[in-house]
This record gives sequence, C-alpha cells and structure tokens, in this order.
Amino acid sequence: MSTLEPAHSISLLVANKPGVLVRISLVFSRRGYNIDSLVVSPTLDDDFSRMNIVARGNPDTLVQIIRQLEKLVDVIQAKDHTGESIVERELALFKVKATSDSRTEILQIANHFKAITLDMTESSMVIQVNGASEKIDAIKIMLTRFGIIEFIRTGKVIMARGEDKT
Repeated sequence: MSTLEPAHSISLLVANKPGVLVRISLVFSRRGYNIDSLVVSPTLDDDFSRMNIVARGNPDTLVQIIRQLEKLVDVIQAKDHTGESIVERELALFKVKATSDSRTEILQIANHFKAITLDMTESSMVIQVNGASEKIDAIKIMLTRFGIIEFIRTGKVIMARGEDKT
C-alpha cells in the first residue's frame, strides 16, 4: 500500500470471546489492508470488547471490509470514524540514553511535551508521553539525537465526542 493512502480510524464493538480478533484480522488481510495499530479493551459490559483499529488503504476497499465485518456473528457494530469529530490518544514510552551532560536538556524536552519521567539511571531515562499521534512523532524526533534505546507505542484509542456512542 502507498504511504499516501489516508489513515482510517475504525471502532468495533465485539463479543468478548476467544478467536474474535483472529477472524477480524483475517477480514483485513484477505483484502490486502494492513493494520497500523490495534487496541482491544473491555467495555462497561464484560460480555463485550471495544476494538480501535487504524489502517491505511483504499477507502472503497474499507467500505467492503466494514460490510464484511458487520456480517461476522461476533461483531455488534463496525464504524469508520475518519473525518468525524473524535477524541484520539496514544501513549508511548521512550528509553533514551542520558548522560549527566544531556539529562537536563532531555528533561526540558519532556517538560515541553508534558511527558513524565518513569525511570532514571546513570546512563538512561524512561519517558512517558501521551496525546495525539503528531505529538508523539514530534517528541520522537526531538529525542532521536540523544539515542533512543527502546521505543514502545500503543495504538490509538478513539471515542466519539459529545453524547454519541463510539
């Protein structure tokens, strides 16, 4: 897929049963759609889970994927939220090389991005940042010059604004 294809934010309400994730990922795979991020979380009702999927690809193919997902027994609702007013957030952890000379500057960058320090040793720091994808991309660029040892990023969690259900 071209990296120029738009990213789509999709939410699914599914039965909380074994094998559901596999069946859903197969629908994307069969259509040649790559999943960029996937978050599965519980809902207020233990019988259901919420899946947030970000994928890139042809919008017409996505319409077909959503129709196919809605036909699966364990899918209660499937919706593409692209272009809608939604709240999106991600969380990332950065383990960065930190010498005594660079530590202050790294802390200033973390402070600017409203990140928090979770761990600090003589030679490294673990920084947590949450927010929009662009914010995480920006702090990653800023921390790269210090040497990122390890980087872990969640997928996007999304929620419809207002009283509308996701």
